Parts: sequence; structure tokens; C-alpha cells
Amino acid sequence: MIYLDIFLSFCQIGLLSFGGGYAALPLIEAQVLEKHNWLTLEEFADLLTISQMTPGPIAINAATFVGTKVAGLGGAIVATIGSVTPSFIIVLILSYLYFKYKNLSSIQGILKGLRPAVVSLIASAGLSILMLTIFKREGISLLNMKLSDINFIAIIMVGLSVFILRRFKPDPIKVMIGTGVLGVIIYGLF
Repeated sequence: MIYLDIFLSFCQIGLLSFGGGYAALPLIEAQVLEKHNWLTLEEFADLLTISQMTPGPIAINAATFVGTKVAGLGGAIVATIGSVTPSFIIVLILSYLYFKYKNLSSIQGILKGLRPAVVSLIASAGLSILMLTIFKREGISLLNMKLSDINFIAIIMVGLSVFILRRFKPDPIKVMIGTGVLGVIIYGLF
């Protein structure tokens, strides 16, 4: 039964995640955290970090990670297949239709209309991760927040990372490695 739950959950994610891995993050969060409680919020943040650091699409890496945690190797395989199956079928159908009807203005209108929705999904996922990074505990309300709940070291690291990425445009992997090393030094010592 758990394999069917994993497959159907990641099938839904694969079916509804227009715009790629970052756009799928709110859908993964809804399935994994809220609906099934397979991960905690902290484990979800770790999942995102690991999924971005490993080669391959974020959604597929996340599916493999969750499947492994929930049901071992079989769960990883089922989650990955569930995540890929809808996209595979949809791409086959859409590629046929696109090449047949690509000059229609309605097709171009649909693609332009989807862009704002994709941007909002990515922004929503980014805000969730930012809130988890900035505050020291889960489920904090902005109304009940105290100064001691804010992780100022994380704010400085986020700001510094954004500054370095925008100003100097280095390889993002180097920035991730650098912040990881800095995190080991800072959080390991304190």
C-alpha cells in the first residue's frame, strides 16, 4: 500500500508541476509534509539542499530521496517512476501537437499565460525556504516572533551569497561549497 501511495503522490507532482523542479517544490511540500507527513520541515529543507547539490532534476532527486526514506530502495524506484511517468506521456503528446500546430496564436498565448503562474510557484517555494532559514524554529508566526527567534548568522550568509552571486557571478556550486564550509565552521564552533 505504501508503494501505491508513493507512486500516486509523485504522479500528482509530476502531472501538476509546470515549469520544472523549482515550480514543483510547493507541490512536493504539500504531498510530503502536509498530506502524508513523510518528512519534517527541517528534513524537507535538507532534501532541497541535497536535491540541488546532486546531478539531475530537483523533482526527481527529491522523489528518490523521499522514496528511500519512506520505503527503502523500492520506494525510491517507485517514487522516481511516479515522478517521471506523467511528464513522459505529456511530452510525447505535446511534442506531436506542438509540431503539428505550432503556428497557432492560441498556443503562443497559452505558453505566455503559464509564465506568471510558474514564477509565483517558484517565489512561493523560495519564501518557504527563506523563512525556514531565517527563523530558528518551525511554525513561527510573524505576530508571535521574538528577536531571539531570528537566525542573524543565516541572514548574513543569505545576503552575502546573494551579493556574491549577483556582483561577481561565480559558479553557484562554489558558493554552495563555500557557504557549506562556512556553516560547518560557524555552527560547528558555536
